[in-house]
Amino acid sequence: MKLSTRIRTARVRAGMSQADLATALGVSRSAVGNWESAKGRVFPSTERLSELALATSVSYEWLATGRGTPQAPSDGIPAADAEFVDDPVERRLLEGFRACSEQFRQAILTVVEAQSPQRPRRQRPG
Repeated sequence: MKLSTRIRTARVRAGMSQADLATALGVSRSAVGNWESAKGRVFPSTERLSELALATSVSYEWLATGRGTPQAPSDGIPAADAEFVDDPVERRLLEGFRACSEQFRQAILTVVEAQSPQRPRRQRPG
């Protein structure tokens, strides 16, 4: 995961807007937007990363390097629910999948894997 994605993930999980984070760090909203940009050409200083980690309650090591795990959020989200899913559609799919029976999960998994271009297709016996 790129630094820009970790910054955005930390901010979103902390329930902050870009403007909220900017205010907490004493920078402009556009600075936060630049840090979160997919182009990734502007990076916060080491000191600013430390402040950002504190403001969003994530570990500095995870935020700065991607190694380790982010700190458990203070809002009590169970570890099993602590995925960093940025896409709202993916989040809805995950929540719906978890609510299904095991039999239905297996059926969904079979359909999804059959559509995956990365999965080698099984050849039928000939």
